[in-house]
Amino acid sequence: MFAAIVFAAITGLVIGSFLNVVIHRLPLGESVVTPRSRCPHCGHEITAIENVPVLSWLFLRGKCRECKAPISPRYPLVELGTGILWAAVVAGAWDDGARIALGLILVTALVPITAIDLEHRRIPNVITGPTAIALIVAGLALDLSGEPTRLMWAVIVAGPFFALALIMSRSMGLGDAKLMGVMGLALGRAVIPALFIAFFAGTLVGLWIMSRHGRQSRKTAVPFGPFLALGALIAFFVGDDIVQWYLDDVIG
Repeated sequence: MFAAIVFAAITGLVIGSFLNVVIHRLPLGESVVTPRSRCPHCGHEITAIENVPVLSWLFLRGKCRECKAPISPRYPLVELGTGILWAAVVAGAWDDGARIALGLILVTALVPITAIDLEHRRIPNVITGPTAIALIVAGLALDLSGEPTRLMWAVIVAGPFFALALIMSRSMGLGDAKLMGVMGLALGRAVIPALFIAFFAGTLVGLWIMSRHGRQSRKTAVPFGPFLALGALIAFFVGDDIVQWYLDDVIG
């Protein structure tokens, strides 16, 4: 088990390096495949030795080797975060291959979604669409009996919020509703506590902003995608336990 977790962590670090490319290029409408990564300041082409996850950033002291322009700490944080998430998914769902696959697909999508939504205030369809397809294919291939339930939860959760997003576009975007559908495909019934956590965290942050900025807070746009991602991550690990506790101890 330990070897598998370590392998997952290393793979996650490599995936995180690619996700940095997605985060940078996708909002610009650029290809995430070609050309090779370059310094945005001087155009220096990043070599393989300069592209080792986390370690290269530390070795270069967070600066381009050629022009010494600063490299954002977002790059090693995305790589490290993805590695940790991959390892956590494998460790947390060790005895369930289908759940591991769904979890890895989910967290791999949530990382760029969170970063892009924080910076650009949008959740790209080019991420949520393929993620939804990948989740459906993985569910059908690895857990056929459970797939109808996940599809049902995706529709139940995403449908009303999709309609709400069309009516109240200022407070919630269509991308948020599509992300909820993706969460339903990955989490099944655990998507319910995921949404509660997301709305609760979003409300707390909104109240904090209001307390700091007063009326000016109305002009402060707070993306909801990161809160949904937080709820999804927590629910992946403990969401089913929360639902079962509610059914057994609260409803009885």
